[in-house]
Amino acid sequence: MSTDPAALSRIPSGLVTAVDHVGIAVSDFDAATTWYRDALGFDNVHEEINEEQGVREAMLAPAGAPDGSAMVQILAPLSDTSTIAKFIDKNGPGLQQMAVRVTDIDAVMAHLAAHDIRVLYPEPKKGTAHSRINFVHPKDAGGVLLELVEPAGTH
Repeated sequence: MSTDPAALSRIPSGLVTAVDHVGIAVSDFDAATTWYRDALGFDNVHEEINEEQGVREAMLAPAGAPDGSAMVQILAPLSDTSTIAKFIDKNGPGLQQMAVRVTDIDAVMAHLAAHDIRVLYPEPKKGTAHSRINFVHPKDAGGVLLELVEPAGTH
């Protein structure tokens, strides 16, 4: 990680509450969601087209999992020019990002900025199910594209 961990002040308690999901980039949306359903018993709890992000996406959770459990997000490109299509072209299908759930994305972004940790967008964008999202630059998060997710209804 590019920032010295000893130089960081701990983020205020309650701002980061859980691992929200892991995002998996796929070429074939239907095959991926079917595999998780049939092989692992996951249910599709939410599906949408996100034109701004250029993806068809689904949030999958183990059948019977309690609300708030971490999920798997399936991400399929809508076009050859989408970020997910470029990711697949460069890396192949697979783990694309990890997301943490936050209660106040603006406060988290301010905390990160105060420690010279970069996010990809100056303002949060619309994410899945009307959440607010941003991403920590992989070079500042140990090579991981780390998504910040503030669920709808908390802002």
